[in-house]
Amino acid sequence: MSREPAETREAFGHFQEITTRWADNDVFAHVNNVIYYSYFDTAVTEFLIRNGVLDIEKSDVVGLVVNTQCNYFSSMAFPDRVHVGLRIANQGTSSVRYDIAIFRNDEQTASAQGHFVHVYVDRATNRPVPVPQNLVRALEKIKRPDV
Repeated sequence: MSREPAETREAFGHFQEITTRWADNDVFAHVNNVIYYSYFDTAVTEFLIRNGVLDIEKSDVVGLVVNTQCNYFSSMAFPDRVHVGLRIANQGTSSVRYDIAIFRNDEQTASAQGHFVHVYVDRATNRPVPVPQNLVRALEKIKRPDV
């Protein structure tokens, strides 16, 4: 099975820093694979909040995760600093695919990378809705140049 090579920092224009926690380590003394998904979710959610397109308590439209995937290249462990690179890979009518790469400390090559897909839904009905225009504008900041 072949996979894409690890990305470098230059491929991403937006970064979110997250500090590892002691609890992130597993019995093998490295960050457990499931924790990377929490880094994905944290980076996307913080981007949306900081850009004023998500109020986690009041927004009428919210993104639900429908697909996520991660490839691992090198280990991380507490007390590493995590730099999450974020970009938009694809935007549909009601969905957005975020490409995400995890960089350890000041390393230039990703320790892990993958994607995270949101389908935007009406909070009350859970039915898909078009991606809101304020979100479309915010996503322009981190869209891949070739998309």
